Amino acid sequence: MTNYLILTEKPSAAANFTKALGGKTGVFNDFTYKIANLRGHVMTLKDPEAMVAEELKKQYKSWLVKHLPWNLSDFSWARTYIRQRNMRTGKVESTKKIIDDLKKESKSGYDAIVIATDTDPSGEGELLAWEALDAIGWRGQVLRANFMDESVSGIQKAMYQLRDVSDKMADGEYVKGESRNRWDFASMQLTRIATTAAKKAGFKVVAREGRLKSVIIWRIYQQLDAIKNYVKTPYFEVKFKDPAEHVFGRVTPQGDVIPWRFATKEEAEIDFSQYHKTDVINEKHQTRTQAPGKLLDLAGLASILAPRGFSSKEVLSTYQKMYEAQIVSYPRTEDKTVTPEQFNELLPLIDQIADVVGVDKMLLTHRSPRTTHVKPQGAHGANRPGENLPKTTQSLVKFGASGPAIYDVLAKNYLAMLAEDYVYDHVTANLKDYPEFKTAFNRPLKMNFKLVYDSQKAIKVEEEEDENATASQLGPQATPYLHEGANPKPQTPTTKWIMAFLEKHHVGTGATRVSTLSEMSRGIKAMLTETRGKLGLTETGQVSAIMVKDTWIASPKITKRLFEMMDQVGQFDMTMDQVLDSVTKVVEHDMPIMLDNAEQLETLLGKPKQVPKKKVTEKMTGLFKGEEITFAREWSGHIFTDDELTKMLNGAEISFQSKSKRGKIYTATGKLAKQTFKGSAFYGFKLNPKAKK
Repeated sequence: MTNYLILTEKPSAAANFTKALGGKTGVFNDFTYKIANLRGHVMTLKDPEAMVAEELKKQYKSWLVKHLPWNLSDFSWARTYIRQRNMRTGKVESTKKIIDDLKKESKSGYDAIVIATDTDPSGEGELLAWEALDAIGWRGQVLRANFMDESVSGIQKAMYQLRDVSDKMADGEYVKGESRNRWDFASMQLTRIATTAAKKAGFKVVAREGRLKSVIIWRIYQQLDAIKNYVKTPYFEVKFKDPAEHVFGRVTPQGDVIPWRFATKEEAEIDFSQYHKTDVINEKHQTRTQAPGKLLDLAGLASILAPRGFSSKEVLSTYQKMYEAQIVSYPRTEDKTVTPEQFNELLPLIDQIADVVGVDKMLLTHRSPRTTHVKPQGAHGANRPGENLPKTTQSLVKFGASGPAIYDVLAKNYLAMLAEDYVYDHVTANLKDYPEFKTAFNRPLKMNFKLVYDSQKAIKVEEEEDENATASQLGPQATPYLHEGANPKPQTPTTKWIMAFLEKHHVGTGATRVSTLSEMSRGIKAMLTETRGKLGLTETGQVSAIMVKDTWIASPKITKRLFEMMDQVGQFDMTMDQVLDSVTKVVEHDMPIMLDNAEQLETLLGKPKQVPKKKVTEKMTGLFKGEEITFAREWSGHIFTDDELTKMLNGAEISFQSKSKRGKIYTATGKLAKQTFKGSAFYGFKLNPKAKK
């Protein structure tokens, strides 16, 4: 019997595989197995200077623009372990142990290693698995388990349909993931150009430029600039209104000049004098229907939840945890529909899901697949409820603050597909003496799916003013009046607004948009702020935006093409070298533009803020317990005297007057000691602990 080592992406996935297959080790189908796991990416590309010949190291380490663009054929594309600080312990940890343990395990007589990482549309799952396999030097057979979700049935089905991917360069998902990874690494050149030029202009920020970041940051900057420069320009025109407040107006022609609109009220009143009260005619009624809105991806979900105060980071993190618990479906999907099989799997749970989110089951009468929502094509399927049902939505707060809201929106949106179409009466009419004046409005007849959830309304960027909101009887006559309007003020940039822009221009997947927005608003180097869905720019964001004006990297059209190229290389319609050549072309095109843009920074942003120089603490050196040590002469504003220094080096306690953070004077007593901060050891004055009362 063949023996497989099943390699999952993280511990939670290993737990789900253990549940699905009946144990961490055992027999399934016609093979024996053991389950192991990574922790996401365990290897990363080395620094540029570490991947080139010795004589080139200085050049590739430099941030000087004279050394750009890089010759990508100089790179070995070698990887190293990932080292990062554990935020809980403060210690710097390496992935070396994970690799060492996997290498040791791989020598235990396995016939093949099964890649059981996420089936990710970007090829990320394939890439991180191959990084580990290359690191342990595995030369045996490699199989791939492609699962749509981590449910028991999903995992078992995948393990029955293993495919051979032993030649990684013939594995389209790997080639796609590696091409994207190398492209993003090489685009580091743009960050070096923008940052170096900005610092030369006095702005000491790290201007991170990338495929999606630059499109987002430039679009937000444009919008904020349009708001800042907005000048309200009123206009006046004649309209009619009937007793029920239905408004009759002329259709606005294409172009900027509208002949019946006037800049002054006086001009409009001259036009107004030509009109009189007239009959409403040609009233027509047409019964129309509207199907439920499309199923959501992660971007749509994040944009709906943003105004409720849930950031992209919060939604992304909470959704991932809920997915691992199989309460919701796979997050990083590109699908907006589900397959017939996925539809049928969830159908028996519909009534229970409806009870959880408080939807009337009597509305869910359309339980056959809709061709608009259920299609044979697809992989993971659109974001939707999972096979594990919560008892209440509120119980999901344990996964994160947005847990209840995530499930409520996802479930109701999915259930809306099972309700009947919205039915309404579309009413039109015009005026007898002035037939060019028309009105149109909708009168609801049967709300149906709109009583469950209306995703089209939820993801709508801004509510348009409906002058014909009333559904009362038309006419019989309409009276002219002078309508005052104005050019619309540009909308405040929001999460919903930027997601709609990116989707319109086909830039990135829903999950990529959310993760990128989350990354851009995180940490001390954040480029933007996200407050209840409203987006703003930090100084770093402003500088980054100005630097990419007129560049290719900030162009939605170019970025869309780059995403298409990633797909093409995965389908072997393009080579990896061809994809990487596009990075060089982008750098060659954008570098002179960025250098020119840097000249405008002070004009547009004013003089850069002066960063106060950090006070350099005087260091002392002396013998302490037979060892020569170095330590700070100052502690909490107190500068140690020579006598105090001598006592401390001799191991004695000292006392002195100090001030607490709240300004309270107290006596500080302590002595010199070896201490640890964020994983690093140092010597310094250590305050005695407070005596217990």
